[in-house]
Amino acid sequence: MLDTPQVPIAPSIAPLGVHKPRPHAPAGRGTHLLFWTLLLGGLLFSGYSVMQDMQRSGAAGSMPWQPYLLLGLALLIALGFEFVNGFHDTANAVATVIYTHALPPNVAVMWSGLFNFLGVLSASGAVAFGIISLLPVELILQVGSSAGFAMVFALLIAAILWNLGTWWLGLPASSSHTLIGSILGVGLANAWLHGRDGASGVDLHQLLKVGYALLLSPLVGFGCTALLFLALRRWVKNRALYDEPQGQRPPPFWIRGLLVLTCTGVSFAHGSNDGQKGMGLIMLILVGTVPITYALNRSMPADTVLRFASVAQVSQQALLAQEPQPGPALPAPEARQVLSTYVRTHQATPELNRALGSLSGDIGRQIKAHASLADVPHAQVPNVRNDMYLLSETIRLLKKDPQVQLAPDIRRQLDQFKREIDLATQFIPVWVKVAVAIALGLGTMVGWRRIVVTVGEKIGRTHMSYAQGASAELTAMLTIGAADLYGLPVSTTHVLSSGVAGAMLANHSGLQWATLRHLLMAWLLTLPAAVALSGGLYTLFAHWF
Repeated sequence: MLDTPQVPIAPSIAPLGVHKPRPHAPAGRGTHLLFWTLLLGGLLFSGYSVMQDMQRSGAAGSMPWQPYLLLGLALLIALGFEFVNGFHDTANAVATVIYTHALPPNVAVMWSGLFNFLGVLSASGAVAFGIISLLPVELILQVGSSAGFAMVFALLIAAILWNLGTWWLGLPASSSHTLIGSILGVGLANAWLHGRDGASGVDLHQLLKVGYALLLSPLVGFGCTALLFLALRRWVKNRALYDEPQGQRPPPFWIRGLLVLTCTGVSFAHGSNDGQKGMGLIMLILVGTVPITYALNRSMPADTVLRFASVAQVSQQALLAQEPQPGPALPAPEARQVLSTYVRTHQATPELNRALGSLSGDIGRQIKAHASLADVPHAQVPNVRNDMYLLSETIRLLKKDPQVQLAPDIRRQLDQFKREIDLATQFIPVWVKVAVAIALGLGTMVGWRRIVVTVGEKIGRTHMSYAQGASAELTAMLTIGAADLYGLPVSTTHVLSSGVAGAMLANHSGLQWATLRHLLMAWLLTLPAAVALSGGLYTLFAHWF
């Protein structure tokens, strides 16, 4: 058998800078025209859609002017967060195609922006409502109050400020990490302002679940990229994959296609995952300012509403029948108090099952009295929505609570009831997806250069090869896609930058440890900095509002 020549571990690669691209080339007039056209069109489309929805629901003209002002300001800040997220995080997706000359910088950015847009439009919404579940339940139940607006403004402004600061320094910090820290800061500040233990201000179980995803995703990016690169070197013997790009010439066609494909996948996955964070917060804003229009899914068909009412009443009967000494249902206000305390403290009380059954039956009777959710009287909509949210959160926590023993048939019944509740409350209008998609896509076109230069030039000591770029992008695409499937927010920044480091290390190309120390420092500081910023802003806004 003939010996197959081995690809050297560290091929002869010139120091970075010899063939590096020109990411600072100015955008053309057509790019500027497209940007401003999409920006103006997105704002007009969003405003028109809100007014149309309000007219159909009968909310238009029934509100004073102040909520409209708060709604517009809150929506602009939420879309501003997604815009900053676009040029802060999505720059990672284009770094590899730019530094392997697979696409010119401006073309790569436009291409990535397009697939960010499409990724947002295809999003399921699981990540969006997973983020909302991290917020303090009492603030969600009063999101239309001054405390609710203080929460939304504080966490969004804190996340934007930290993202802009790390972008200015060229540090690929994580927008997801920043947003989680901002939510944690609001929860802690809210608990302290009310004289409670700080741990009661957040859902620690959900926070740990998200924290594990954020912690493990960079390790997955680093390890899987290194293994993928080693597998490529072992099985694919084409020397062109492992050499530096020659001049400004693009790579061979099949390599170029692979690099563009992985860039497309990362951009699409980033849009479908990161775009949902803005969607969830926008829905929270809409529910708080225009509950008549957005608190309940008014498009649910009549047969679905009848099924909801039937499942609610069956759930009530099953829960009350499980009581050792069956008694009358609790009054609705008392049942709400029991469930609110449980959701906040995670401490079950003897009245928990009866309260859950009582409120389930009460909400079922209210819904059954109307042909559809659109027919629920305007004055009742906020309370109906709050009761549904409280029931959904209680069921979610009960399923994981070792203190509460539920029979298998009761557990199945509650699962079905929660699915019905979520259909009625967890929905995202098409215009919200379009607005977030435009904001994220436009953000990709602006300010991307700082982060791209860090990922492309300051992680490894040598120029990125085609195999290194493709390995990092493919790992990021699959990792983010899997996280989106399971409703977990992960960081494109962490996954891709750690992947580039893994590919460089596997190829013995050398790492710039000063940059890696700065990245690690940004990773360590992001959470406490975001907590401090959002907690301070929430305290200020709570007094101000």
